[in-house]
Amino acid sequence: MIGKRPGSPSKPSGATFQDSRRTSSKKPAPPVKRKPPPNRLRSEPAPRKSAASAEISRVKASTRFRAWRRHHAAMAADSLQRLLTAPFASLMTWAVIAIALSLPVALYIFLNNAQLVSSNWDGSAQISLYLEAQVDDQGGRDLMQELQLRDDIAETRYLSKEQTLAEFKEFSGFGEALNYLDDNPLPAVIIVRPSISGIEAQQALVDQLDRLPQVEEAQLDLAWVKRLFHIMELGQRMITALGLLLGIAVLLVVGNTIRLAIENRRQEIVVIKLIGATNAFVRRPFLYTGIWYGLGGGILAWILINLSLFWLDGPVRSLASAYASDFSLIGLNFRDSLLLLFSATLLGWLGAWLAVSRHLGAIEPR
Repeated sequence: MIGKRPGSPSKPSGATFQDSRRTSSKKPAPPVKRKPPPNRLRSEPAPRKSAASAEISRVKASTRFRAWRRHHAAMAADSLQRLLTAPFASLMTWAVIAIALSLPVALYIFLNNAQLVSSNWDGSAQISLYLEAQVDDQGGRDLMQELQLRDDIAETRYLSKEQTLAEFKEFSGFGEALNYLDDNPLPAVIIVRPSISGIEAQQALVDQLDRLPQVEEAQLDLAWVKRLFHIMELGQRMITALGLLLGIAVLLVVGNTIRLAIENRRQEIVVIKLIGATNAFVRRPFLYTGIWYGLGGGILAWILINLSLFWLDGPVRSLASAYASDFSLIGLNFRDSLLLLFSATLLGWLGAWLAVSRHLGAIEPR
């Protein structure tokens, strides 16, 4: 056999050649991107970014709030200036609102003064027991002591025939005429003050005392005061109803005035909406106009009420002095005055809001 020449290269076998060709034809694999290991130093910028965005959001919100506040102040000043530039028309509207508010407030003050007058009287009723003619003073006093032991009676007082005649002479004005009478026609009286309250319970007590054999008649005194209380309760309900009706009248007055203002500024509203103004932006000056109408009407109503009280105070004092009383009229206190101004302002704002909500939507640019 002829051996291989030393040093000559050996040819690759078929399998080895194909493997080498297959290996040389393959593209190198892209390097694998490995995630870096978690590092606290690299995760710190994320909180910085969120804190910066939160700070930017806070600054934007603060800027928007300042712009919103400035616009509110500008609209309030502008609406007030528009009212003052037409003083006669504004004064007429304020006068109508003031009169509508003054009527229920005046009735409220009248009821307060009536309650003050009635509070000076004895609020609990008294029962007068007119004794039989044959009952002497000792029998009347014994009956008074027996009644004093009852739980439904707080106090008793006995008036003899002579005492009742003396009181009648003093308060009736017929003192000289009564001197010509041969006998005393007045009976002895026991004044009973019940410890129970309520007209029904007191009337039941009167019926029980009227059935006593020593009593000729039992009468519930000061019943007219109770009737007066019922009249006051009726008056309070009438004031509530009148206040609601006149409050609706204020809403109508302010709403009609705002409607006319919207119609007068129709072209301005159209132009503002063309440049992108929202309904809230357009509504704002009219709402402030309603607020100024309501507040001005409330202030004028407060002035009218106090002037009326000052005008009536002198005659009321003279009438009270004729009855030996130091009564004087009371007006609106600080809380009532604030309530009047707040109610008037709220009615003005509500009337303007109703008018704007109804008429503003119909004005749209074409």
